[in-house]
Amino acid sequence: MPAARESLLDAAYTALVRRPWSAVRMVDVAAVAGVSRQTLYNEFGSKDGLARALVRREADGYLAGVDRALATPADNRDRLAATAEWTVTASRNNALVRAMLTGCWSERLPSPTLSAVPSSSVVPAQRRADGPLPAPADFVALVRERAVAVLSAPGIPKPDTVELARSCELAVRLALSCVAAPPGEGGVTDLVRTALPRQLSRPLNHLQPEGRGVN
Repeated sequence: MPAARESLLDAAYTALVRRPWSAVRMVDVAAVAGVSRQTLYNEFGSKDGLARALVRREADGYLAGVDRALATPADNRDRLAATAEWTVTASRNNALVRAMLTGCWSERLPSPTLSAVPSSSVVPAQRRADGPLPAPADFVALVRERAVAVLSAPGIPKPDTVELARSCELAVRLALSCVAAPPGEGGVTDLVRTALPRQLSRPLNHLQPEGRGVN
């Protein structure tokens, strides 16, 4: 029941915004979603299962936003800046995203085990949620790999790919630093654009150290 599952996750997220997770009751989540409590348990198995599914959905939503930012019709520095901006915005607006990216889970939030848990669920989405959840380092790698895949051109020399990966990781880590300590004037976009090499704005097969021409 995908529609019921999404409604239950929406209801759980709304409840979490209003009160600590420890005070969120399964019966209230089911009532707000307009389904029976049995449906809730059929989908998630338990409150811990609901928490894992909620965290997984918010993680997927954050990564979908990364994909949208990387698809921005702009040069590579602007795309990475847009990705960093999205990371800061998502963390500011979503406490679960912030906790996942920083590893700092407040007492108000569920704190699911990041490693996989035994799952007997017949619901494929729940079996996935019961699998391993991303840790902060995993998110850095996931965003870096997505960025490299989108921004790299076919057939570019390997050193260029290595430099691109470093630039992508730098952008992610700058964004995470801005999550912990908000940036000053100019925001994360200016910070990332200033930190990334200017050559990144040109096609990758033209990347080379500044001041050196092609012999």
